[in-house]
Amino acid sequence: MRTFTPCRGKTACRDDGTVCLTCGRSLDEIGQTRDLIDALAELALKHEYGNLDEFSAYVADKITKKVRHRRGT
Repeated sequence: MRTFTPCRGKTACRDDGTVCLTCGRSLDEIGQTRDLIDALAELALKHEYGNLDEFSAYVADKITKKVRHRRGT
């Protein structure tokens, strides 16, 4: 199992056209992650959530639970 390495920002990103040489993630993976984060941000804006920290914590908790359930852990 791999370890997730977060982006250090676009200015730190160096790639070979396929993989970020800074974090080691594929550019496809980085793009998918950015798209999902953008969609969640749009959802929060659309519904005018004022409690963004609670929304973010809820999403993070649900992701953790769902992945653990699917892994059977």
